[in-house]
Amino acid sequence: MSEDSAPEPDTDRDGEGCDYQRVARAIRHLAEHRREQPGLAELARVVGLSEGHFQRMFTRWAGVSAKSFLQVLTLVDAKRLLLDRSVLATSLDAGLSGPSRLHDLFVGCEAMTPGEYRARAAGTTIRWEVHPTPFGHGFFAATERGLCSLVFLDGPVDEPPQTMRRSWSGARWVRDADATRAYAEELAARMGGAAPRPLALLLKGTSMQVRVWRALMNLPAGRVVAYADLASAAGASSAVRAVGTAIGANPIGYLIPCHRVIRASGALGGYRWGEERKRVMLALEGARGNP
Repeated sequence: MSEDSAPEPDTDRDGEGCDYQRVARAIRHLAEHRREQPGLAELARVVGLSEGHFQRMFTRWAGVSAKSFLQVLTLVDAKRLLLDRSVLATSLDAGLSGPSRLHDLFVGCEAMTPGEYRARAAGTTIRWEVHPTPFGHGFFAATERGLCSLVFLDGPVDEPPQTMRRSWSGARWVRDADATRAYAEELAARMGGAAPRPLALLLKGTSMQVRVWRALMNLPAGRVVAYADLASAAGASSAVRAVGTAIGANPIGYLIPCHRVIRASGALGGYRWGEERKRVMLALEGARGNP
């Protein structure tokens, strides 16, 4: 019996969450053995699959071949991904002055009023559920005005995270899979390279945070920006720490792409939902831009 015909786990049945765990394990191995430059066969063995099955699983998960992805992965922490400052300024100036690329991305972005912010969303009903995503379990929460939270988890939960309850302490929380399923499906479709459908986001944050989050949504996929340059472009060159805090407080993972901010040295830096996820996201975006 050939290696490709040997019995293997049914990744189709296991779903996206299991696929992500396998991909993350392979990427962790690749990072730990970067100098040896492991090939596809070795990475397949690490995750317990044949090379052929690994490639099929990967293509299903990422929408690109494992080979393309691995070629780009080596660039994720390289300075060559950093946007030129003039390009960055043009991109972010547009984001700070109007809807610009948000319209192209079919994302409607609305910020809560100062009064709503102070009231901590009193009287608002938030519907939530945990859905599988290409990056593991995702906690989705939405009001009638749009998606207000997308948090990546290491496993399912039975109630909203305490940080969410504190931030939206005046809201009424209702578990409702039907109300959030469309957001999970849209995330998976966008990650798979499908044409985006209209998507509304509701942002709750300080004026500085909202400015930074809007600017982030104007960063082109497959490119990254340094913290200090983002602060400068956002008109807050003397407030790099505040900009970093705003990035760390991002309430909507991936769709507000805080994973595209790295250190000036080219190192990935931290990420609210784990550096491993950040590396996967950046490599995936880079691979799509370099088929």
